Amino acid sequence: MSSSVQRKRIRKSPAARRAEIVAAAASVALTEGLECVTLRRIAEELDVRPGLISHYFPAADDLVAEAFGSAASGELDTLLPAERPDGTPTSHLTRLFAHTTGDSYDGISRLWINARHLSRYRPVLRDRVAVQEAAWRGRLAGLIREGVERHEFRTDDPEVTAIQILVVLDGLGVHASTDISNRPPAVARMAVATAERELGLTEGVLG
Repeated sequence: MSSSVQRKRIRKSPAARRAEIVAAAASVALTEGLECVTLRRIAEELDVRPGLISHYFPAADDLVAEAFGSAASGELDTLLPAERPDGTPTSHLTRLFAHTTGDSYDGISRLWINARHLSRYRPVLRDRVAVQEAAWRGRLAGLIREGVERHEFRTDDPEVTAIQILVVLDGLGVHASTDISNRPPAVARMAVATAERELGLTEGVLG
């Protein structure tokens, strides 16, 4: 008499299933681009029927926006946590710049470029990009404001200074999407130099 062992299927809660779908979409977005985030592609990734994906995301554009939002929020929470561990504003800013280079950061930079381009034609994604940009500005401005209060930084407008730093980081991200093998050190250090100048810091304090 033959017997077979069937794999027990685990029924996930709606919240867990939705989180699984978004995580898979974010992974595809980072590795393949937002254009590849389709209901069928994510169904293949999770080995489920496309109908399951469409149950949670009837419109593909909603899933694309969620994929970008998940990846971008993860980046922000990694590079500039809302609840920061022990340390000074200067040390946290130094850590931010230390982690805004390398393959992993280049990947998220390409995703931002991808999202901004596609958002011209996708209103839902455009709104999500705006939300993430505001989150970055708020989080960085908050850190700078704390540094001013603790007399580590000097600036009349923390939000403007945050925008200046982010604009340079974005520009370096665009540059990284091409060839950076011959990037001069002065160019690689532009974001740090901008922060040191605008915050009244001595050159080299932030790395």
